[in-house]
Amino acid sequence: MPECRTEDRKTRVRQVLERRQKDLRLVLANIHDPHNVSAILRSCDAFGINEVDLFYTDTAFPNLGAKSSASARKWVARRRHTDAQTMVADLRARGFQLLSTGFSERARPLTRWDLTRPTAIVLGNEHRGVSSELEALVPDQIFIPMMGMVQSLNVSVAAAVILYEAFRQREAAGMYAVPSFSAAELEALERDWCAR
Repeated sequence: MPECRTEDRKTRVRQVLERRQKDLRLVLANIHDPHNVSAILRSCDAFGINEVDLFYTDTAFPNLGAKSSASARKWVARRRHTDAQTMVADLRARGFQLLSTGFSERARPLTRWDLTRPTAIVLGNEHRGVSSELEALVPDQIFIPMMGMVQSLNVSVAAAVILYEAFRQREAAGMYAVPSFSAAELEALERDWCAR
């Protein structure tokens, strides 16, 4: 059984894992720029996201250089999907509310959503946004209120803003103070992390 190299390392790993949010995740949908994907993974780690979903159908998953993203991709699990209906059905079956980013008349400001609920948020491609296929399956949309002339953010910046709002709501509700994983799950994760 792998052990952490030092007690300090083991303590740090346990502290981080106890704050990981099992029921908050992002779905990266055909995001092609490796710098954007790396930045999103760094934000996920920073805000305690344990796993992201990768939905890549018309864009290849980018080759993430070891230097730019190794620190984050090492700590954020990734689940790959190629079928939208199966992915959405699986997330809904596990109790997730699904939201996508967008600007349709259905979109509501980010701060009006209850992100303390189990939530998966779909982030679309840098140029095309969320595909019509995914939009049909995930009709609830969020947008980030903006006060300037430009009405959109880079996808990695948008991810960070969305995750910060989820963090703010969950921190206020005390969710980071109570582990979302069971004791057995924490032990398994700790063994895995110590082996990295």
